[in-house]
Amino acid sequence: MVTRARRPPKILLTGFEPFGGDTVNPSLEVVQALDGEHVGGAAVVGLGLPCVYADAVAGLDRALEALSPVLVICLGQAAGAPGLRLERVAVNLSDTVQPDNAGAVLRDTPVVAGGPAAYFSTLPLTRMLEALRAHGHVAELSGSAGAYVCNHVFYTLQHRLAGRALPAGFIHLPLLPRQAAGRAGVPGMALESQVAAVRLAIEAAMPA
Repeated sequence: MVTRARRPPKILLTGFEPFGGDTVNPSLEVVQALDGEHVGGAAVVGLGLPCVYADAVAGLDRALEALSPVLVICLGQAAGAPGLRLERVAVNLSDTVQPDNAGAVLRDTPVVAGGPAAYFSTLPLTRMLEALRAHGHVAELSGSAGAYVCNHVFYTLQHRLAGRALPAGFIHLPLLPRQAAGRAGVPGMALESQVAAVRLAIEAAMPA
């Protein structure tokens, strides 16, 4: 009798393509670096999402259905952030003058019509924050994920998983040094440091 090896559970880690004139996005770079790694007995599956409202949601939905992950962390870029921003709240609102990469501009538009005003992250944020700071990483809790595609995906994620005992949430990452170099007073963080920090955040977030 042949015994098949049990496949490890999956961690879904998403990031975004470059947007707003940038040619790189740290969230996608980190996702690509961690894709295929094993953390806490689970395999990281990295997924790049387009910076397009509808297409990003469609990609997220497909991955959730295909993978049945035990943990979901979505990453995004936050220019001006000195370190990792662990997002606490996703709001049911897309409202910005900045177009997505398909040219769509959403103003005063709910992410999910008729949905709750907001969802809290279901990640163990305090534990993650303590682990990051204990290892020397710059990190903070954040009360606003904005009203652009990042929040749009964050809210959709929490809406899809509402009522399920599955840790999920969003982390904003700082710019890479080469991005920050052309922006006076804007901090940057080396890719290697960002990868190490996100790996540690995943470890701290893994369910027991």
